Amino acid sequence: MSFGCIFVPDFSLEAILRAEPELRSQAVVVLQGKPPLQKIVALNEAAWKAGLRTGMTKLQAEVAGGVVLRSRSAEQESAAHQALVDCAQSFSPRVEDRAADTLWLDLAGLEKLFGSLPKIVHAISRRASAVGLTANVAVASSLESAGLAAHGFRGVTVVPPGEEAEFLGGLPVTVLFADEADRGKAQQFEETFRSWGIGKLRDFAALPAAALSERLGREGVELQQKALGRGRQTLAPSDAPLVFEEMLELEYPLVLLEPLAFVLNRMLERLCARLEARALAARELSIELRLENGRLDPAHKGGFRRSIRLPVPLVDGKTFLKLLQLDLKAHPPGSPIRKILLRIEPSSPRPGQNGLFLPCFPEPEKLELTLARLSAVLGEGRAGSPQLLNTHRREAFEMQHFSPPLEKDDPGHDAGDLVTALRIFRPAIPVAVACRAGQPAHVASKKRCRQVEGDVLWATGPWRSSGDWWAQDGWVRDEWDIAVEENIGIVLYRLVHDLVAGEWRLEGSYD
Repeated sequence: MSFGCIFVPDFSLEAILRAEPELRSQAVVVLQGKPPLQKIVALNEAAWKAGLRTGMTKLQAEVAGGVVLRSRSAEQESAAHQALVDCAQSFSPRVEDRAADTLWLDLAGLEKLFGSLPKIVHAISRRASAVGLTANVAVASSLESAGLAAHGFRGVTVVPPGEEAEFLGGLPVTVLFADEADRGKAQQFEETFRSWGIGKLRDFAALPAAALSERLGREGVELQQKALGRGRQTLAPSDAPLVFEEMLELEYPLVLLEPLAFVLNRMLERLCARLEARALAARELSIELRLENGRLDPAHKGGFRRSIRLPVPLVDGKTFLKLLQLDLKAHPPGSPIRKILLRIEPSSPRPGQNGLFLPCFPEPEKLELTLARLSAVLGEGRAGSPQLLNTHRREAFEMQHFSPPLEKDDPGHDAGDLVTALRIFRPAIPVAVACRAGQPAHVASKKRCRQVEGDVLWATGPWRSSGDWWAQDGWVRDEWDIAVEENIGIVLYRLVHDLVAGEWRLEGSYD
């Protein structure tokens, strides 16, 4: 059996650096608590060299100078944890969500898919880096050995089978309590180990088991077995819900859309990396903004929320960014922005195979951007797909968001359904009609822009329709299908007599 462990040191700090990667080259500390009693709970190496330590107050950190202060964010830690879960489950379906900063995964049988174990752990480390996290990755024959190696060694570690005790012997005994499940025992045992003069795992593993059991009981023996890499713990895989969210709380409020687009681009890149790790695509994109002196809830004053429903599942950060830009330009927030929350509804990616003898359809990404640009120019609700209304009125429709039917959604679709039977004239052509025995006998257009004049060879109709008699825009009309002899030949038209307005017009021609 082979097990892997992914551990992110200083997880609260890594969650912030993941959202603001430009801070990795600066001294950064993470504060927790209520002002003015905030204290440092995590810091990077640059802040350590500046003389700062965990437990110091915010005032002491400000005195140091040149240090970036950030408050601990539960939303950013949740997003970072979900990204870590996506990274692990992109390699193994059996993953145990051990803690916010630690994941265990079963690597047995994955060599045929990803190569040798060293190659697998290096790939996991690269995938974690791609989602914005610096993680320690270790692989061993037992869960305990993998966990100790991930908490004790930096980077990528492969523990040789059968050499766990020797390989892990140089680690400090404090690594035994690095796991969240064992942190409650730390204070109880660390003082005892210090009084015994034990500082390394090899020293603890060399103690007689019988004497150790007399002094520390069953828990002491279990810790010694863990130090030897002989643990008997089993993997408890969990199926975490798919949550694709990214949150960023801004240090200064944003007013212009251009700097907002720069921030959104980084957030979308992280979300797309997570989608690709799960082999998923985006079906709907939502953005929530907390405005200055406002709350995130859009039902309250100061909140703002917009959603973009995509016609087909996509994974393209540039397309998402452009769609958000066009939407926010058409519907600006109206106040400075303090907090951004992006959410993606995942879906299975669309199939991409086409037939050899079928015409190429436009790329959905480009088509969606074109429709968004048209809506920005023409106005909302003026570009999309026409949807007939539940009425007998001719050509009564409304515009809906364009969503082409997929093949699996419309198995009865036939290419013959796309043939146009009637070419509608927009606007309709006013004509003068001479009737004989109640039937149209001669038609002539009133405008020179489109000359239609000739005798009616035959006519079918009339078909009378009426509706909305209770409203001011009620209608009564008679319709005919007529054949007119013109210079170009015989042409079939749809002739309409509006009985309310007393007008005749040609509304279309048949192919």
